[in-house]
Amino acid sequence: MSHQLLIVLDFGGQYNQLIARRVRECGVYCEVKPYTTPLEELQKMQPIGLIFTGGPNSVYLEDAPHVDPAIFQMGVPVLGICYGCQLMAQALGGRVTAAQDDTAREYGKTETFFDTSCKLFKNLPERGVSWMSHGDYMEKVPDGFALMAHSKACPNVAIADETRGFYGVQYHPEVNHTENGVAMIRNFLYEVCGAAGDWTMGDYKRTAIAAIREKVGGGRVLLALSGGVDSSVCAALLAEAVGEQLTCVFVDHGLMRKDEGDEVEAAFQPWAMNFVRVDAEARFLQKLSGVTEPERKRKIIGEEFIRVFEEEAKKIGAVDFLAQGTIYPDVIESGAGDAAVIKSHHNVGGLPEYVDFKEIIEPLRLLFKDEVRQLGRELGLPEYLVSRQPFPGPGLAIRVIGDLTKEKLDTLRDADAIYRQEIVDAGLGQEIGQYFAVLTNSRSVGVMGDGRSYDYTLALRAVTTTDFMTADWARLPYEVLDRISTRVVNEVPGINRVVYDVTSKPPATIEWE
Repeated sequence: MSHQLLIVLDFGGQYNQLIARRVRECGVYCEVKPYTTPLEELQKMQPIGLIFTGGPNSVYLEDAPHVDPAIFQMGVPVLGICYGCQLMAQALGGRVTAAQDDTAREYGKTETFFDTSCKLFKNLPERGVSWMSHGDYMEKVPDGFALMAHSKACPNVAIADETRGFYGVQYHPEVNHTENGVAMIRNFLYEVCGAAGDWTMGDYKRTAIAAIREKVGGGRVLLALSGGVDSSVCAALLAEAVGEQLTCVFVDHGLMRKDEGDEVEAAFQPWAMNFVRVDAEARFLQKLSGVTEPERKRKIIGEEFIRVFEEEAKKIGAVDFLAQGTIYPDVIESGAGDAAVIKSHHNVGGLPEYVDFKEIIEPLRLLFKDEVRQLGRELGLPEYLVSRQPFPGPGLAIRVIGDLTKEKLDTLRDADAIYRQEIVDAGLGQEIGQYFAVLTNSRSVGVMGDGRSYDYTLALRAVTTTDFMTADWARLPYEVLDRISTRVVNEVPGINRVVYDVTSKPPATIEWE
């Protein structure tokens, strides 16, 4: 099945992926392409519309990114966002200048007034908040364009030539701060571009399975399974497509959360695939013994993972395809064209050097993270795996501060399990972007029963976030924190103090190390 396509042309904007996600959320397939993509290539793709992203440049500068003016002769609608709006205005005969005073310079949440006769704002309120981030000003809009939105400071917040299907907005409709922003994007897709809404995950699953079967044929496929969402969904999709032709090597390094290794193995029981679980806990702990610096931990874990995988791969022999759980953000961020930089396992290890394979296969390379989760549900993976909390590649190794021992890891596993259970039982699991426990290297005096204790402090971390670039600490109810603390100090030996991290990102990071 072929899908309608919308192309997002990237001019260096920080929200390029978010724009593409919003389009796909509206049921339209979308790809991000660099602004340097040749016009002939864009034409061959036959998009139903184009969206120009924002960017850090000023369109009037000599070295600013531009497009072939013939792009406006393709006969497809265009939506320009921020820099993309100014670029379109400049290219079509308008004039953009630096704001001479604060009257045309806007940043942050801005009250905006909309002309709802415009297709972009059809059936939306006439007033709302939009998210601005521009220091340049459209001094003159091109002929044929009408002003369709304004703020108190700026008369040309949105412009439109509805005859040609050209629209420009100074604000960012893709971010959550813009009220009805997604509805505006939806209006562009359906009211202007004539979208059919033919992008569904069920369709994608069927198409992907057929494509994998055609590509693999009778060949053998090898996958390094980490137990994360991406590799797990990749494994399930491949298993559904080629069954026993797939071998998954699950390297259990002993750094996962409580019972996760068993849960991962159980999740793949329904498929007729070759599942190899390697118990490498002792090996990893030996390599990590005495290591306290977090970056050194990461490097050791990544390198050792690859070495273990190589050893298991040698037992299997030559395979035709090495599978990777690369997803679309990895492809975009690589900046590559046809061949993306392959995502290294654990983000540090790299590709194995001594695995005999002919070709790499990346069945998830067109999907965003939320789409990967949707596909996992379509494939029948259990929810505990599909909705798995973000988990660093090095696992608990960087959530145990200082040196690692099996005892410390087991202590953290038990405490973290209590924390996560109480969050879920309180109905807060979907409200929090990420939550986890950290076993600090700090010990303090406590009173347990009638005796004195000298044990570790456990730190709890919970944040709310939409993009993981910034995050705010979650305001957990006191009674929930009280239950967690009480259970941990009573049920987990070695911990006598529980603290809660109330630092946002920035200045902190989400993880501690």
